[in-house]
Amino acid sequence: MIQSPPLSHRIETARLILRPSQASDAARAFEIQSDWAVTRMLRMAAFPPDQGEIEGWFSDHAREWQAGKAFRFAVERKDGEAGHMIGLADIDGIGRDEGELGYWFGRESWGQGFASEAAGALVAFAFRSLGLAALRSGRARDNEASGKVLAKLGFQTIGETRLFSRPRGEEIMQCRYRLEHRESDSRIPTP
Repeated sequence: MIQSPPLSHRIETARLILRPSQASDAARAFEIQSDWAVTRMLRMAAFPPDQGEIEGWFSDHAREWQAGKAFRFAVERKDGEAGHMIGLADIDGIGRDEGELGYWFGRESWGQGFASEAAGALVAFAFRSLGLAALRSGRARDNEASGKVLAKLGFQTIGETRLFSRPRGEEIMQCRYRLEHRESDSRIPTP
């Protein structure tokens, strides 16, 4: 069983603050997911986004956190407006000492290394704070930028699977990845 850190747990990187997401982040998530370029790369989000659905999902994050089921972090820039979420990074699907890494960012934050920085911090959190033995992740085959993030962090491709993409309304090919915890892995940042 995962020992959940307190809901006040924050992670800081060189340029980012990752704080547990809260219900009030739903409005910003709605803005970000109103951009088709963002949402088309997500597997389970609705497009156009549903405000009530997003609010319900964000309202459940604290319960999931306390139950050790999912750890979702709002990502903010240190040099940005306080409380302004630029994206979300999470570990969910936790079971048998493994979890699933996910992340999404507003288009204005693309191409600046924020996904790699936030995902790297969550890999360290998953292995060092949660004690997970491995992480899984996936990306749409046409989301090459996400593939580069995962490769940079040491994730290994384990295959492809056909999955239904809710925003696209069709099946897509998803590339699947896995990363096993190794104490000596220098790609995982130290907290």
